[in-house]
Amino acid sequence: MTEKSARFTENEQPLSEQTWDELRQIAGRYPEARSGLLPMLHLVQSVEGRITPEGIDACAEILGITAAEVSGVATFYTMYKRKPVGDYHVGVCTNTLCAVMGGDAIFERLKDHLEVGNDETSEDGKITLEHVECNAACDYAPVMMVNWEFMDNQTPESAVQVVDDLRAGKEVHSTRGPKLCTWREAERVLAGFPDGLADEGPAAGPASLAGLELAREKGWKAPEPGAAALAGPDASAEEGK
Repeated sequence: MTEKSARFTENEQPLSEQTWDELRQIAGRYPEARSGLLPMLHLVQSVEGRITPEGIDACAEILGITAAEVSGVATFYTMYKRKPVGDYHVGVCTNTLCAVMGGDAIFERLKDHLEVGNDETSEDGKITLEHVECNAACDYAPVMMVNWEFMDNQTPESAVQVVDDLRAGKEVHSTRGPKLCTWREAERVLAGFPDGLADEGPAAGPASLAGLELAREKGWKAPEPGAAALAGPDASAEEGK
């Protein structure tokens, strides 16, 4: 490890050699090494609990770019945090549909219950609460995510129960099946290091697949590329009936 990378001592310990090796491993997955920056930042968060100066410096050194360039990426995306994140990141969707279905009420209830504001962590360090934009699960609104696992069809009461169970150390599962892991464990998976649990739960629930099931029942199939253009506008209109 270089003197340059060791100069940041916010956490009293510099990044380990294992972390440096894994950062290099991520960079080596890509024809252009800097394409690995996003998963590299996730790995930093899995180790440090947030994006630290030494993490930024390590990514820059491995990729041969400036710390300013790395910092620019880390500050652009809201999934990268400059403050320590709790064991469980609870994101409540407050986008339009979830909001009108109760997302705003859930978020306000959790703020009061946890005694925190947006993007703040409970005093016990267990829960970081954040309002987030669309989670692409509008058919299950209002939706909450815990470490990016779906908690569908929530209410203020069920949301409080989830965070209370997590704080008490109970085993909690997503409404779609998977057991909830810690935020750092989830960040390591996002860095590209599988935890062996990929098949534990479905990727989509029944409501999300309703259109697919209807298409199968009706025998509908997507047209072959260029088929509509070759058949002409009248044929395309006929097929759509």
